[in-house]
Amino acid sequence: MPTVLKSGRVVVTGGAGFLGRKVCDLVRARGAREVLVPRRAQYDLTTEAGAARLYADMKPDVVIHLAAEVGGIGANMANPGRYFFANMAMALHLIEQARINRLVKFVQVGTICAYPKFTPVPFKEDDLWAGYPEETNAPYGVAKKAALVMLDAYQRQYGLRSAYVLPVNLYGPGDNFDPATSHVIPALVRKCVEATDSGADHIVCWGTGSASREFLYVDDAAEGVVRAAEALDEPVPVNLGTCMEITIKDLVQLVVRLTGFRGRIVWDASKPDGQPRRCLDTTRAEKLMGFRARVGFEEGLKNTIAWFRENRARIA
Repeated sequence: MPTVLKSGRVVVTGGAGFLGRKVCDLVRARGAREVLVPRRAQYDLTTEAGAARLYADMKPDVVIHLAAEVGGIGANMANPGRYFFANMAMALHLIEQARINRLVKFVQVGTICAYPKFTPVPFKEDDLWAGYPEETNAPYGVAKKAALVMLDAYQRQYGLRSAYVLPVNLYGPGDNFDPATSHVIPALVRKCVEATDSGADHIVCWGTGSASREFLYVDDAAEGVVRAAEALDEPVPVNLGTCMEITIKDLVQLVVRLTGFRGRIVWDASKPDGQPRRCLDTTRAEKLMGFRARVGFEEGLKNTIAWFRENRARIA
């Protein structure tokens, strides 16, 4: 099937990151002539000059915008201003330069944090505007959602072709395991592995464990992003997920079992739970681009735990 990726020059912002490396591999496998990854040291995409220089130097046909400043609940609470500015500024400048340079297609990766705090489960894309996001990550979520509005406006006024996907929480080998900025699965994996190895008698987990989440293996997420680049021409929001919901308490017990930790689990209810529930309706992704997640949750967790154990010394 001929696509905009075939024989094209594709820029993947954030292409050296967790999801980005997988996306770059798939884009190459789909026949792109060249895959280019701008590095932060050379291109500050939060500035107009940095974004303009990227387009001038790399001359892309397609831009897949994955780059983000992001973290877990703690990082979002500590950096609300920075997370709003950095994510809003990158999208603003990259999309405007796409218009100026007559880009063939722009692919924006959004965030599940854009959904309202009390979105009915499973989340449907039409509910994106039904309320304000959960407070701890609202600045990040609103910035990402604003990019959707910009792409819609630019298509209607300038004819810019684009796609917009909303991946649920990602996990897998190569994730960010930094305790200060990691999301729940890598944070739990690291906590349980280190507690097991040190002989600790307990671990402390944030919140009450009552909140629920859905998780998408990184390889599946990459396939969803690349299919959006191939199949979608309009910025209709499309969920990428598994439609499988698990409470944080059940997640902790599963990670504890898979890592072999034998100690107690202590819940710190003074810390926030975040959004009460997250589970996506993925009907649109299957209908518009034939996407369905393939990696089972326990299989993905086992791969993630094994990767961390093998690479722990390097990333400590």
